[in-house]
Amino acid sequence: MMKIKFHQIISILMPLVIGLIFGSAAAVAQSAQAVMVAQISNRPVNASYISNRSPLSHIYFIKLPTGSIKAGGWLKKTLELQRDGLTGNLGEISIWLSKTNNAWLNKQGKGEYGWEELPYWLKGYADIGYMLGDQKMIAESKFWIDAVLNNQRDNGDFGPDRKKNGNRDLWTNMPMLWCLQSYYEYCGDARVIPFMTRYFKYELAVPDDQFLKDYWEKSRGGDNLSSVYWLYNRTGDAFLLNLAAKIDRNTADWRQAGNLPNWHNVNVAQGFREPAAFYQQSHVAKDLEATYHDFNLIRSLYGQMPGGMFAADENARQGYNDPRQAVETCGMVEQMTSDQMLLGITGDRFWAENCEDVAFNTFPAAFMPDYKSLRYLTAANMVVSDGKNHNPGIDNSGPFLMMNPFSSRCCQHNHAAGWVYYAENSWMATPDNGIAALLYTEGQVSAKVGDGTAVQITETTRYPFTDQVNFVVKTPKPVNFPLYLRVPAWCKTASVRVNGLVVKVDTATGDYIKISNLWKNGDQITLHLPMQLTVRQWANNKNSVSINYGPLTYSLKIEEQYLKKESTATATGDSRWQAGANPEKWPSYEIHPASAWNYGLILDKAHLENSVEVIKRAWPKDDNPFTNFNAPIELKVKGKKILAWTIDQYGLCGLLPPSPVKTDEVVSQLTLVPMGGARLRITAFPEIE
Repeated sequence: MMKIKFHQIISILMPLVIGLIFGSAAAVAQSAQAVMVAQISNRPVNASYISNRSPLSHIYFIKLPTGSIKAGGWLKKTLELQRDGLTGNLGEISIWLSKTNNAWLNKQGKGEYGWEELPYWLKGYADIGYMLGDQKMIAESKFWIDAVLNNQRDNGDFGPDRKKNGNRDLWTNMPMLWCLQSYYEYCGDARVIPFMTRYFKYELAVPDDQFLKDYWEKSRGGDNLSSVYWLYNRTGDAFLLNLAAKIDRNTADWRQAGNLPNWHNVNVAQGFREPAAFYQQSHVAKDLEATYHDFNLIRSLYGQMPGGMFAADENARQGYNDPRQAVETCGMVEQMTSDQMLLGITGDRFWAENCEDVAFNTFPAAFMPDYKSLRYLTAANMVVSDGKNHNPGIDNSGPFLMMNPFSSRCCQHNHAAGWVYYAENSWMATPDNGIAALLYTEGQVSAKVGDGTAVQITETTRYPFTDQVNFVVKTPKPVNFPLYLRVPAWCKTASVRVNGLVVKVDTATGDYIKISNLWKNGDQITLHLPMQLTVRQWANNKNSVSINYGPLTYSLKIEEQYLKKESTATATGDSRWQAGANPEKWPSYEIHPASAWNYGLILDKAHLENSVEVIKRAWPKDDNPFTNFNAPIELKVKGKKILAWTIDQYGLCGLLPPSPVKTDEVVSQLTLVPMGGARLRITAFPEIE
């Protein structure tokens, strides 16, 4: 009998094994078909998720139910910092969240405390709890939600009974409805649907001449409208469409040519989406166009600066458009929320681009790195962050530039929703029973796709600090569904691999990569988004320039000197502590520059790589990249001091010198850091001649 040795067996079997492995991978790659689409089709109807019901227009991306997405990486770390910081502890320190004499805990809506603060805080606090699976936060959230559900009045109304000029003020109920929607999606409490139905019948019965007449509710009626559509899509009650039309005609006019109904920064960031929301019912193209017009109008007048926002301080004012003018933290949160909603309604990646711009470049710097205090106002050019009154240089009188746990009643509560809403909208379902990765961030999504099969996709990335995003599919059986990947507008040469093999697609021809495949358990997708240096020229703001590397905008690294202050001494007048709160645990901070900041840049804009060096550094051990110390990427550039550019009479960064600037100062080597991690920063630079 012939004996076969072990090494001979291996030599025979190995080619077969290799063939099976690579043949399988090749088969997967061959079956994976990729095309570029400028916009996905909204004609099909998703079989697994509630979307717009007729006669509402079909939407392009469908928000997944609360709890479907779990954050990972630096974003999860940020949510944990919020939990351990101000967001997670506001219930113990803010008088507006006191459980004594609180109008939210009284069926008649009577009490000394209770207006927008509770739902502002709860819509972020509760969702962070759901996402982190934090049982303490979930139980605390349910205490307040139970109080709301149990205290509905006989006429259907609920919440604090506040009246303005004799009319019921309904603004504060609008964010609370959002809390109820998230709660229902998370746990399916059967009380929510009839509760909202009764409330909306109450609203429909309020005469038009008494409905949405106060400043805040009139500006923000779009929030109410979104909740009406949310309920209509679940019940189909026809009266809800009548209520939606009533809300639209009584909301402030966001359809004006060349004007806005008011110039308050939060109202603009929040209210401008209302015509696009009603477009779903009206089907009138001008409604959709009005939202785009409003976005562009305020930025043409006050948005000539990096970071995705605009110069409004409290209110945008004629002549105050320099990048040293700021925007409220509330405004950032509402702009990001509007972007996420409009992405679903329009399918236009433009809104994802703006959401990233605000989230990465403006929002993180509004907080101390531990998220235990925040600034009311943050600017693109900000060289001092103190407790002084800088009015009329900024449109606020008081200590609105310092890091303070009690910087204001609104932002101290509303900031909680910023990051968790970003995470919750990072993935959305598509009408064709697929799923789309829209805002790249590490984490995991659980969703029903194709024939209704429940899959999980784990996303691994350090985006926006790295250019690769990895996905792994977990599925109980092979399932056919389309996977959409957004290609950012700044990326010119994106590529994608399935199980290590290139899937051919010309990414320059559309906005989304659509990969159709029979997906199997363990399939891997790798998206490569090569980052490049770019310069943005702000022609309408002194011809200044800013520098981007991929989605990140970069600021001058200014040495930051932190001065600890007593919070109770520096809080604004309408921000109040609970009696048992310990202010020593929640200090305020002033931040002062400890290095020069008045530089212009020397750039070869035609060959930017010759004048800007990209330095990649180690990933921070604490998983918190949005600080100067931890910055994973720095840029090295050359510049010169501009001696005439100084702190002005209001104690603010002086107005930008017009570019190009002539100066005989020596050339200096400068370090630029990500704008989102720079609490002090120059981001819109003069250009040196």
